Amino acid sequence: MAKDFDIVVIGSGMGGLVCADILSREGYKVCVLEKNKQVGGSLQTYVRDKVIFDSGVHYLGGLGEGQNLYQVFKYLGLMDKLKLQKMDEDVFDKIIIENDDTEYVYAQGYENFIRQLLKDFPNEEKALRLYCDKIKEVCSKFPLYNLRSGGDINEKTPVLEIDAQSYIESITTDKKLQAVLAGNNTLYAGKGGMTPLYVHAMILNSYIESSWKCIDGGSAIGKYMVQNIRKHGGDIRRNTEVKRIVVEEGKVSSVELKDGSFVAAKYFISNMHPVRTLAMTETTIIKPAYRSRVKELENTVSSFIVNIVFNKNAFPYLKHNYYYHKEGQVWNMTEYTEKNWPLGYALFFSASSKSDVYAESMTILAYMKFDEVKQWADTFNTVSDEEDRGGNYEAFKKRKAELLIDLVEEKFPGLKKAIKSYYTATPLSYRDYIGNDDGSMYGIAKDYRNPLKTFISPRTKIPNLYLTGQNLNLHGVLGAAMSGVVTCVAFMGNESVVEKIRNA
Repeated sequence: MAKDFDIVVIGSGMGGLVCADILSREGYKVCVLEKNKQVGGSLQTYVRDKVIFDSGVHYLGGLGEGQNLYQVFKYLGLMDKLKLQKMDEDVFDKIIIENDDTEYVYAQGYENFIRQLLKDFPNEEKALRLYCDKIKEVCSKFPLYNLRSGGDINEKTPVLEIDAQSYIESITTDKKLQAVLAGNNTLYAGKGGMTPLYVHAMILNSYIESSWKCIDGGSAIGKYMVQNIRKHGGDIRRNTEVKRIVVEEGKVSSVELKDGSFVAAKYFISNMHPVRTLAMTETTIIKPAYRSRVKELENTVSSFIVNIVFNKNAFPYLKHNYYYHKEGQVWNMTEYTEKNWPLGYALFFSASSKSDVYAESMTILAYMKFDEVKQWADTFNTVSDEEDRGGNYEAFKKRKAELLIDLVEEKFPGLKKAIKSYYTATPLSYRDYIGNDDGSMYGIAKDYRNPLKTFISPRTKIPNLYLTGQNLNLHGVLGAAMSGVVTCVAFMGNESVVEKIRNA
């Protein structure tokens, strides 16, 4: 079998595209295989009632000049092309809590962040300064996050084993401030007594540095990377599902596609969930103990989404997001019951080129466990492969959507009157479009009690098979982009690409 390519990348999520873009620039002949009609994984957008909705990229951090995501995007030639809108400097997120009329403000820039929160917590300056200094200190321990080459796991070890909840509770006795500082933990599916501080710190730091929205959706990020890859001689194949990773004589020789054909290459990078990658790879090189260890890792929860299309000029456009939680529940929102769902939600307004006075649309996101949709798990439904899940499923979605909209209406009276139409997505939608087995939002859940267990290496026991994507280090656009860089560093055996990004 002729090896047409140097590298085959399985899956075109952010991590896979970053790998393909970087390595094609480095002179490798790359082929990206994507099972869906649209590339980009969580970068995908979809249109309902002529309105664009993002599936995953609701806002981006670290895109100010010289900041980490800015440098990655600059190196990839994206910064001049993307249509970005800076969120409100004095408030990118508002934290709202049941039975409390105050809207607590997160602002951009550390001094501004402290200044705005002091308005509601005038006696807490010491705690806020401790908190901000700690976030910066934790972030400084991750070389790649700061686009520094060198560094090893020992540098990070001291900060890996700090619990986010305990740390926040250690700096202030003010219960409300504790709840506010954890208030947007939907960004990483924060769980009390489990989520490490470093996850909280790295995500929050990038938004405090600077917060942005993509105008008319985030799919342009994927689109421009695809153009880059093609320009450098790479091949992108959509509607091309990989069914099996073929190992011969100790190496991957090819991948078998759904239609029975094979694609051969010298190296392979999988952007799929590690569990799925291993399940497709039949070989004794990967030991059963490792397979079961990876399989036993807990995934983060999934979500239920309501995408609302507004009547024209019916609802104001706000340059910030909202995060709501029921009183006392900020660290337990994933542990809801049938009776008390939802314990919280996140609200995002889409930035549209048509108006910045009125909102065209809004996304409401609440946690949902896969178990709730398990009875329809054997159905599959994407744009290119539609299958009706039946009347019970539609009734389930409608019931959940109305519960969620009712809860939001409490804080936003008049919302219902402004709605023209709404569309829902469940853990099954995530599973079918993003390609993980349980619709997990952010892949493998990190645990401060055993941090190294949840670090997945980009290298596998098979010398020419690598992993990338949100399950390696961190999720989100920034996390998955950094995972792509980590994989390229492992593949190339040097950190020259980190230098190039830093000096872009």
